[in-house]
Amino acid sequence: MITVLVADDHALIRSGLSAMLGAQPDLTVVGEAADGAEAVRLAGSLAPDVVMMDIRMPVMDGIEATRRIRHRQDGPRVLVLTTFDLDGYVYEALRAGAAGFLLKDAPPGQLAEAVRTVAAGDALLAPAVTRRLIDRFLRVPPVDTAAALAADRLTDRELEVLQLVARGLSNAEIAAALHLSEATVKTHVSRVLTKLDLRDRVQAVVHAYEHGLVTPGSP
Repeated sequence: MITVLVADDHALIRSGLSAMLGAQPDLTVVGEAADGAEAVRLAGSLAPDVVMMDIRMPVMDGIEATRRIRHRQDGPRVLVLTTFDLDGYVYEALRAGAAGFLLKDAPPGQLAEAVRTVAAGDALLAPAVTRRLIDRFLRVPPVDTAAALAADRLTDRELEVLQLVARGLSNAEIAAALHLSEATVKTHVSRVLTKLDLRDRVQAVVHAYEHGLVTPGSP
């Protein structure tokens, strides 16, 4: 059973999310938080597997709450809830340690699957939305020195895989593009994370753009 904490300052949204998740046989909502500070407190006392986190909340916003939750050893995974008009905040949430993001109007089936994906330790990065986020909000000039240092630590193939991960491609799509098996792609991704001391796929995306290995808007 996957346990979930729902954090949103709107009572109707909280109850709706809780009802949708609770209807799944493998998910159970163990608590609800009306602001970021309460989310941090409940994440510590209830120890859920996943925190479903809104970004704009009173007392403490979802970004700071995510940062504090993920700072704790063995803290729960955080799944950020957003709408397109809040995309700019999503990138900051990813930097704070969120495992991914989901649109608030996602259908129940997608909502439940997102929780399962994050609970399993995977990053939830919908390719089309990821590309839109990065192209629109991540306007960091390439840093040649940092890029060179990163490239020195990676093989040519690993660097190629990292660049495709940063563009929002799934392992299956990367495998097809590079004519590799998915197992081989997973191995390359794992080596990239280890060599660059990154926690997960989300951090890999952020690292690639911040260090000039990929530039926003490039094909």
